[in-house]
Amino acid sequence: MSTANADKNRWLIAVSAVAIHLSIGSIYAYSIYQIPLNETLGWETGSVTLAFSIAILVLGFTAAFLGKYVEKYGPRAAALSAAVLYGIGMVGSGLSVQLGILPLFLATFGVIGGMGLGIGYISPIGTLVEWFPDRRGMATGLAVMGFGAGALLTGPLGNYLIQNFSVAMAFYALGALYFVLMSLGASYLEKPPDGWLPEGMQDEEDAQEKAESALPGLDNLTAVEARTTARFWMVWLIIFINVSAGIMLLAFASPMLQQIAGATASTAAFITGYIGIFNGGGRIFWASLSDYIGRTTTYGAFFGIQIVAFLAMPQLAGVWILAATMFLVITCYGGGFACLPAYLSDLFGTKEVSAIHGYSLTAWGIAGVAGPQLASFILESTGNYTNALYVMNGALVVGLITVLVLRWRIGKLQDTSSLDTGAAATTD
Repeated sequence: MSTANADKNRWLIAVSAVAIHLSIGSIYAYSIYQIPLNETLGWETGSVTLAFSIAILVLGFTAAFLGKYVEKYGPRAAALSAAVLYGIGMVGSGLSVQLGILPLFLATFGVIGGMGLGIGYISPIGTLVEWFPDRRGMATGLAVMGFGAGALLTGPLGNYLIQNFSVAMAFYALGALYFVLMSLGASYLEKPPDGWLPEGMQDEEDAQEKAESALPGLDNLTAVEARTTARFWMVWLIIFINVSAGIMLLAFASPMLQQIAGATASTAAFITGYIGIFNGGGRIFWASLSDYIGRTTTYGAFFGIQIVAFLAMPQLAGVWILAATMFLVITCYGGGFACLPAYLSDLFGTKEVSAIHGYSLTAWGIAGVAGPQLASFILESTGNYTNALYVMNGALVVGLITVLVLRWRIGKLQDTSSLDTGAAATTD
């Protein structure tokens, strides 16, 4: 039983994490800059979109390579670094727009801002897992809900700044706001004291071991050790496919609504504005549910739901029926991110979960480019989105099979561990 006391409130730690993720989640509102940059500076749509793609790619690989930095220096230093990088990226973007220099915009928003996104995304996650060993899914879901819902803050505020001032001023003001929010959140972040446990777990037998350990029968591993296991790469593939499907809808929701269901441009824009609610809401819903039904079952549900949805979408004539189906898919997209840190803790323990989480996010970085590019290629080749949906559906079937194999693999490892434990007890 643990008697260590904490001088921090774990719910305020969660609020701090939300403040950081709400700020960096502004990346999901990037579309508000597309038309203004095209009209005021003449930058082509593809060039403006490239900045978003670079930012997502850099996010994934920064999270992978700097996960060890978070483990070494702690969440506070990492989150403060993220605040500085993301702030510089946003303010630098404003300067790039003011000067009309596209390469500088790609470097500031895409590369520097993307680095801030990557470090900011992973910096509070491992800490939350340690503060909420009794509710791993709910805690990490709460944080990344802020990331999914970030567009709800940036969308209207950014539009107001663009319409009443300028695109450059929007970047300056938002950059300053995010720096303040992220710095405030970072200032409260701290790992719990050694031996600390929440009240509900203090009287449990072997509670400390349960709080830090993987699922029964699975070893606690370092990040380097985790990368050598089959189960890590199965999780990587699961995330890659889930993100590719969701981000394809995020990128093309409006034109798909218009082409498949005949929605007007204004109706499609109105509907896509609500995607952030389901992206954020799906994260906390699915992550909390995963604490009760298990993470592997939850990922199986994601793929089962999406297989049916992607098969049905080309046949859906009603605008709002298609919209509701898209919203459901987007909850699975957000839920995949929310359940990931807790799932990695289940599979590898909490020893280096931030670094392992970082490695797994390379799947996001690659999928952020692959999903929209695949849809664009098929659209240009065939002239409609139906074939793109069917191709993605094939990938989702592969994802479901991977989940089933992973479940079998986990069960086999647990059975082997039980046999080894039984043999050792008999020998003793």
